[in-house]
Amino acid sequence: MKRSERRADLILTTREKSRVGRKTFIERANTSRETRSKSCFSTLFKFEEMQEIVKNFTVVHVDAPGQEEGAAIYPAGYQYATMDQISEMLPAVLQFFNFRTIIGVGVGAGAYILSRFTLSNPEAVEGLVLVNVDTNARGWMDWAAHKLSNLTSSLTDQIMTHLFSQEELSGNTELIQTHRERLAKAPNAINMELFWKSYLGRRDLSIERNNTFKCPVMLVVGDQAPYEDAAVECNSKLDPTTTSFLKMADAGGMPQLTQPSKLTEAFKYFIQGMGYMASSCMTRLSRSRTTSLSSSYSMEGSRSRSRTLSQGSQGGQLPPSPSQTMEVSC
Repeated sequence: MKRSERRADLILTTREKSRVGRKTFIERANTSRETRSKSCFSTLFKFEEMQEIVKNFTVVHVDAPGQEEGAAIYPAGYQYATMDQISEMLPAVLQFFNFRTIIGVGVGAGAYILSRFTLSNPEAVEGLVLVNVDTNARGWMDWAAHKLSNLTSSLTDQIMTHLFSQEELSGNTELIQTHRERLAKAPNAINMELFWKSYLGRRDLSIERNNTFKCPVMLVVGDQAPYEDAAVECNSKLDPTTTSFLKMADAGGMPQLTQPSKLTEAFKYFIQGMGYMASSCMTRLSRSRTTSLSSSYSMEGSRSRSRTLSQGSQGGQLPPSPSQTMEVSC
């Protein structure tokens, strides 16, 4: 069962399990959100092993302006919101659901927007899971490459190159074909292009050790993903005592789709490191700690910082809660 509302130009879709007393994940995806209101986290959150986590949280999905199913096409010359402006819409989402704090989950552009929101509203975010994040503004080389790409490549090709590695694109798997077809046939392609250009025009977040997130962060990137170097650079700027870095082999540009089992285990470690689901048992990953994993796994920070959270997540009349989750798809 889903319920949709419009708040501050964002479309909110509340899934079932929105019972009182659960904490919220805000999931924010990017332009590839599988179009037509399907989040690029759908595979992960519907994964069988993920249900143990999901049942303890409320998951809220939020579409960025013009990216929701059935969205009206913006007219020529429409001034689309900047990444900063979209991040400034999120407080209205928390207010609408009466959430005091959330755990944010984002991919690509969504990871950037959640990062911007967290830097501006540190008291509202208990944890971040950022997949393929790039906190830097585009450099001159990237700008020149994009100008050339505009002349030689379609919007679909540009976004596909943003989402997947060249090796994946050359392999032309079913996943690649499906995404390419969805993007090519997207009914809101004009809106999607406006969002894409907004992301390309993002500002540098200026993250440094003395100007960083105040909450635990898990960075996730696929081996040879387009944003592998950017994620590694971001990791070098964050507080190592509160940051976990997961570099996944054989995951490509969309690890939440290609490696949901491994990402679920990492997610569970991260949640437990924040003091939630303490009684939950680890499964395949925990039994494989001494064996060779196909992923390069760096979760020591998460395990060493296990803590008990103050139950400040209740809002208004909400009782103390395990946690809430919001998925915000762009």
